[in-house]
Amino acid sequence: QAQVVESGGGSVQIGGSLTLSCSTSEIIFSNYDVGWYRRAPGKQRELVADVSRRGTITYADTVKGRFTIHRDSGKDTVFLQMESLKAEDTAVYYCNAVHHAIRTNSYWGQGTQVTVVS
Repeated sequence: QAQVVESGGGSVQIGGSLTLSCSTSEIIFSNYDVGWYRRAPGKQRELVADVSRRGTITYADTVKGRFTIHRDSGKDTVFLQMESLKAEDTAVYYCNAVHHAIRTNSYWGQGTQVTVVS
C-alpha cells in the first residue's frame, strides 16, 4: 500500500520559520505531481503550493513570497519551507501526490499540525 507521510509540523512563534517534509514509499515520486494543502479550523481545505513532476510550481496568493516548495527527487521528498509565519497559517497541512497521467492515482498523507502562536 503506497503511503505519503508528512513530517516537520509543530508550534512556532509569529514571524518564525518551519519546514515540512513529504516523503513516500511504494510509489515512484518522480511520476507524481505533489501538492501541499492545509485545513484551518472551521475552513475548507485549500491548496498552499504544488510542484509538478516537471518542476512547474504554483503558490496560493496568501503564501507567495513566504513559502517555498522544493522537491528533492533523489530523496523522493517534497519540502515546504515556510517563513514569516502568521497566525492565519495555523492549520493541518497535508501532502497529496497525484500521478501525472493517471489522476485517479492520488495519495494523501495523514497531515501534520502547524500552530503559529504569539
